[in-house]
Amino acid sequence: MGITGSLTPDQLELFHSQGYLVIESFASEDEIRSLRKRMAELLNQFDCSVSSIFSTKNQKHTTDKYFFESAEKISFFFEEKAFGDDGELKQPKELSINKVGHALHELDPLYKEFTYSSKISSLILSLGYRRPVIMQSMYIFKQPGIGGEVVPHQDNSFVYTDPTSCTGLWMALEDSTTVNGCLWAIPGSHKNGLVRRFIRGEKGVTFDRPSPSYQQKDFVPIEMKAGSIIAIHGDLIHQSFENLSSKSRHAYSLHVVETDGCKWAQDNWIQREKMPEPHFVLP
Repeated sequence: MGITGSLTPDQLELFHSQGYLVIESFASEDEIRSLRKRMAELLNQFDCSVSSIFSTKNQKHTTDKYFFESAEKISFFFEEKAFGDDGELKQPKELSINKVGHALHELDPLYKEFTYSSKISSLILSLGYRRPVIMQSMYIFKQPGIGGEVVPHQDNSFVYTDPTSCTGLWMALEDSTTVNGCLWAIPGSHKNGLVRRFIRGEKGVTFDRPSPSYQQKDFVPIEMKAGSIIAIHGDLIHQSFENLSSKSRHAYSLHVVETDGCKWAQDNWIQREKMPEPHFVLP
């Protein structure tokens, strides 16, 4: 295979104890610049007349064909607050998009090259995967002034295997702070297991049970410099607040699952006729 794990025993111990691990200077300035430039090109080509609104508080896309088909496409989702009462955008489209997903890593050559680079492979290998598959990718903008809140959640709720196996990889493309909407997490919360699932049925998508209540005092902010990446255990409770500042908070996010001994749930919101090819396969 030609790759080796990149994490030290101390880093792995920290990941397993707190449920997340931040690695600084993971991406170079050139890589960050290239990823952002390419996204600007994709946005410039994007036709605003075909899109959807993304929200974690109000699941408006419960029966949205555009949302479902985005699993195998490069699709664009607007912020909830991007539109005025007249239904028109209140600012340029470049400042109105919430995220782009969910197959950037498969369909765009630059994003595919970075996603399948040796540094990503080494990180995934370190986390114990034997036949990993990246099920979705997202470019997240967290726009200035209107960047929406992401309520407390677990990644395994949305990207479920039996047994559970999801890890989120979230890379800051700009400095991420408490001012512009950085991630917050409850350290160690992954040890309590998965609390609910996001299920797709005949009538769309819904959670199988209400969200528990969380105490804000239990969350800690995770501020990150551009180029840093965080590995997030699939059961970790994490969130981010609305971005009311004048600075955006761009990030590139991946969700990886195991296919060696883990079965992809057929009632996940992502439903594909054929699973993506494994990132790598250990003998």
